[in-house]
This record gives sequence, structure tokens and C-alpha cells, in this order.
Amino acid sequence: MDRLLLLLLLPLVTPLRTADGGVNAKEKLIHLRFYWHDILSGPNPTAETIARSPVTNASATLFGLMNVIDDPLTFGPNLSSRQIGRAQGIYVSADQNVVGLLMVMNFVFVDGKYNGSTLAVMGHNQVFSRVREMPIVGGTKLFRLARGYVQARTYSFQPETGDAVVEYNCYILRCSDY
Repeated sequence: MDRLLLLLLLPLVTPLRTADGGVNAKEKLIHLRFYWHDILSGPNPTAETIARSPVTNASATLFGLMNVIDDPLTFGPNLSSRQIGRAQGIYVSADQNVVGLLMVMNFVFVDGKYNGSTLAVMGHNQVFSRVREMPIVGGTKLFRLARGYVQARTYSFQPETGDAVVEYNCYILRCSDY
């Protein structure tokens, strides 16, 4: 019985790398770069605080603060640059020692080749580090079965408002059948 089960599952299992260490021929490596605009100020904010703990205001790291986002993703660092999608999700200040966020968001693409596709990102973002890395844990449509990582670098930050522009470089492995 175990042998039969193994034979049935074998076609579902593919190696992550080829014998020479390259990417599996059935997978495609994609690099995307765009800018994430987190706007907390002004008449049309794209991030809103939805919860705070009793200790948030006394915490140097804003521990317990939770924001919901619907942030524009643009081709260039200016908000007026061509919009390619939206980052939709939440981030929570989840570190009591440094400003570190738990990021849970979908990159929802609305333009170009990936229009209608999404990438799901979930991970730790230590915001004052020069480069932060978070995992890509999945996706939809052209990014179905995607995995990989993102690297985030702050492009600009306005401490008086909390508004930020962050450059995201996404390294995505996806099945080339999609």
C-alpha cells in the first residue's frame, strides 16, 4: 500500500533545483520592482489605525498598534508614477525591543502582464534596518503556487506624518505552466 501511495504522489513532487544547481525547468524566476506608498496623513490616507493596545502609547516601539492598508504600488517612487497595483492587508507593531512590524499583505496587480494576479507576503519587517526581507508565501492567477522573497528598502519617510515610500524588490519562483 505504501508503495502504491508513493507511486501516486511521485508526479506531484518536483525537485527545487536541477542537477547543476539551477532553477527547475518547470519554474520561472521573476524579478519585480515597485514602490509602496503608505499614506497616513492628509484627506485620503491609505493606511488607518484600527487597533491599539493599552500599552501602545507608552511603548517606544508602538507595540500593539495595528493598521489596515490599501496602499498604491507604483512603477516609480513618485505617487504620480504609473500605478501597477495595491498593497492590501494589515501591519502590526509586534516587537517590544525595536520597531518591528508583522506584515500580512497581498500585492494586487491592476495593470500590465500581471493584471488580476496577486502575491501574498507575510513576515517580520524591522523598519529601521536598511534592507528587510520577507517571504512570499503564495499567489493567485499567474502567481499560482508562487514562492520567494521580497526585499524592502525605505525610499523616503516623513517622521512628522508617518508617511513612507518603500522600494520593494520581489524575487518570485512560479510554475511556468501558468
